[in-house]
Amino acid sequence: MSWLLPIVAVTLWASFKGFKDTAFRNKWLLVPYKVHYDRQSYRLLTHGFIHADTTHLFLNMFVLWQFGGSVEDALRYGELDSGWLGLSNRWTFAVLYFGGMLAAGLPALSKHKDNPNYASLGASGAVSAVLMAYILLYPTHKLLLFFVIPMPAVVAGVLFFVYESHMNRKGRTGIAHDAHLVGAAFGAMLMLAYEPALLANALEALRNAWSGLW
Repeated sequence: MSWLLPIVAVTLWASFKGFKDTAFRNKWLLVPYKVHYDRQSYRLLTHGFIHADTTHLFLNMFVLWQFGGSVEDALRYGELDSGWLGLSNRWTFAVLYFGGMLAAGLPALSKHKDNPNYASLGASGAVSAVLMAYILLYPTHKLLLFFVIPMPAVVAGVLFFVYESHMNRKGRTGIAHDAHLVGAAFGAMLMLAYEPALLANALEALRNAWSGLW
C-alpha cells in the first residue's frame, strides 16, 4: 500500500473545499485554544490537509510529490535496518508524515493555547519531515535551492535549519517557522532511529561538500 497518492488526493480535496467553504475550513484549522480547552485534538491532524491559498497548496504538494515517492520506496523496499523501532515497512511513511504533522502543531499548542484568535493551517510541518528524511537517505543527491542553485542535499538541509531558525527568531512573518523546524526535526529523529548509520553518511557527505569548496 502506498500512502503518498491518498495523502495528496485528500489534501487537494480538503484544501479546495476549504477555499470555498469557510465553515468547513474553520472546523479543520489548528486553533490551540480549542484543542486545549474544548479537547478538539483532531485539529492537530486536520490542519495539515487545508491550506491558505493555491500557492501554499501547490508548494507543499510539489515538494511532497518530488521527494515523498523516493522516501516511501526506500522505507518499503530498501536495504535499511529497522533500528530499535521495529516498524512494519508499510507503516513507516505514515508514521513519518503524520508524526511530522502532529509534532509541527506542538509549538503553537504551547505558545497560543490561551489565544482564541490564533489559528494555523497547512502541511508544511509534515512535508518538512519528509524532506529531511530524503536528505538523510540521499545526502549527496543534488537539490536546487530556490529552484535555481544546485547543491548536495545535506547542504540544503543545513541551510534549511539555519534559515528557518533565523526567520523563527525574527518573527512576525505570518509563517509558522517553528512548525517547519519541529516537523523537520521529527523527520530527522525518526530516520536516525530507523537507521542510525544515516547520520555518519550525512556527516561524511557534508565534510566532502565542504572540502570541495576549497
